Amino acid sequence: MATSSTESLVGGLQQIPTIFSKSSVVVKTVCILVCIFYFLSFLVNITAFQEALTVTPGLIFPPSFRIWTLFTHPFVEVHLWFVIIDIAFILVAGKLIEPLFGALEMLIFFCVVNTGAALLSSVIYLFMYLTVFNTALLFASYLHGLAGYVAGVSVVLKQMMGDQDLIGKGSLKLKIKDLPLLILSLSAILRVLGLIPGTSLSMCASGLFVSWIYLRFFQRQSGTKGDMSDTFRFATFFPEVMQPPVAIVSNTVYSFLVRIKICKKQIRKYDVGAPSPININLPGSDPADAERRRQIALKALNERLSAVEEQTAWPSMDEQPSTPVETTMHLLPGDSAKDSGKEVGSSSNGNSTTVNMDGAGETVES
Repeated sequence: MATSSTESLVGGLQQIPTIFSKSSVVVKTVCILVCIFYFLSFLVNITAFQEALTVTPGLIFPPSFRIWTLFTHPFVEVHLWFVIIDIAFILVAGKLIEPLFGALEMLIFFCVVNTGAALLSSVIYLFMYLTVFNTALLFASYLHGLAGYVAGVSVVLKQMMGDQDLIGKGSLKLKIKDLPLLILSLSAILRVLGLIPGTSLSMCASGLFVSWIYLRFFQRQSGTKGDMSDTFRFATFFPEVMQPPVAIVSNTVYSFLVRIKICKKQIRKYDVGAPSPININLPGSDPADAERRRQIALKALNERLSAVEEQTAWPSMDEQPSTPVETTMHLLPGDSAKDSGKEVGSSSNGNSTTVNMDGAGETVES
């Protein structure tokens, strides 16, 4: 068992250079910057390095307003195992997510999640300071690394392939949709054990929330804005037992945000002018996927109609026209007298009788 596990680990490590070589410029750039900043941390004073390049909650807001740290903090790591985890998730994102997002959207998602996680974590530390009045929370806490982005990638995986199995069997089986809560729970356990700083847990929770907000309400994909499907509700991040009360709270908050004009109310749109008789566009649905399903349905309907037509033998409605010669041959002597407006000659006992119809409709016999 140990031998097979070691071989699997070695095989996975051997695939990293291949995956890296096939990655896009965005993925390669992020991986290289993480490595460069990690090695730089050994060449300078670590405290000065963190103060200059990481987000400090007490210095990111005015009057200091160190805005450049929002762009440098994701690449700062001071522990090797954090570097390995960051690079692994970056490569996973490049392999699974970037083909669907595209390089530009992938870069936008990276910037939005990391910047949003840093700002939200700073606000959290500000409220913690207002609770305990400990200045170390504002000026000795350094927000850095890709913990928020790791949580964001797990949210994207939940959105894309949530029904696929992750680990376990039977009642202990976990699906990919459980990955965000699993990562957050693991971060909380590691924080309790003292293996990670509190900033990593804060960044992880903030990244999960920011990524869900962006994907739920703002991301534009295939002509639609956001993903309003029921399988991507905020309550679905929790176990089924907890979903009803969480749904009540989240729906109440959302209704409040809509009322104060921060969020827009999602309106269902019905397009009856599409090629199909009725085409219903719902927010969060993919038009390309809907068109594909419509084509499959039309193909199945055409196949059924063709099968019915082949089983039913319809008689031919075409009749062969009769020629003038055949018509004349079928007429009996004296039958042509029934036709008005024509002269018909008939012989009986050698006498000839001619019947003419004049214009007044009177009969003249000669």
